[in-house]
Amino acid sequence: MFFHAHPDDEALLTAGTMAMLAAEGHRVVLVVATAGERGLAEMEPGEALGETRLKELYKSAALLGCARVECLGYGDSGLSPKGGIAEDRPDNAFIDADSEEAAKALAAILQEEQADVVVIYDPAGGYGHPDHVQVHRVGKRAAKIAGTKVVLEATVNRDPLVRLLRVAGRFYKFPPEFDVRTFESAYSSNETITHRVNVRKYTRQKRASMSAHASQASGGDSDRTLAVMLKVPRPLYRLVFGTEWYVRRDLPPGTRLTHPFDRWPN
Repeated sequence: MFFHAHPDDEALLTAGTMAMLAAEGHRVVLVVATAGERGLAEMEPGEALGETRLKELYKSAALLGCARVECLGYGDSGLSPKGGIAEDRPDNAFIDADSEEAAKALAAILQEEQADVVVIYDPAGGYGHPDHVQVHRVGKRAAKIAGTKVVLEATVNRDPLVRLLRVAGRFYKFPPEFDVRTFESAYSSNETITHRVNVRKYTRQKRASMSAHASQASGGDSDRTLAVMLKVPRPLYRLVFGTEWYVRRDLPPGTRLTHPFDRWPN
């Protein structure tokens, strides 16, 4: 089971692994906490962003081979312009939800599916979005309630990412609100990562999954992350997005596994 905060998060962090597991015959279940209704997008009059994003989620899930998709129904907490928790969030915002109640709802699905593995985020919530941090808390607790023994934290190896962003900054002018230094404490360092999953065989599905979230490739005053990723030429895309990273906290630092079902020790 893959637990994400919003539609499109699965495409960015775990799509290759999901497609790989489905191709291997595993039952892959995708759960999102919210419909992502506060994401930036250029919508037609009368369109509801949350409904659109859920439709995109189902399309993405089908492309990846998911057997089931669920939304817990919490409100998208949004993100303040300076980062952190938005003050104008809805009453049912996921960040304000009772963590135990949300964990029990997720645990019920884990138990129903008899899931062997649940995938959440690292404690930082990746880049720090409040809903991503809440996914970590709720997912970790749900695994304990359900008795799901293997918890993987989807993340990014921040060490090469920071180096890449610093080099890119010499040739590309980032938006004013973008600070490369924030990535120095985002995601996970190389030494804490336990799983490096090669998904190059599945980058076609991963790219299709990203493309399914068309509403998130537009909107805002600067280039959207998804739009930038989809502009990467296909051969380079396979190289850049061909690895997905995970941390399993009950394994010793320095562990180097290549598949979610790899056992320790090998």
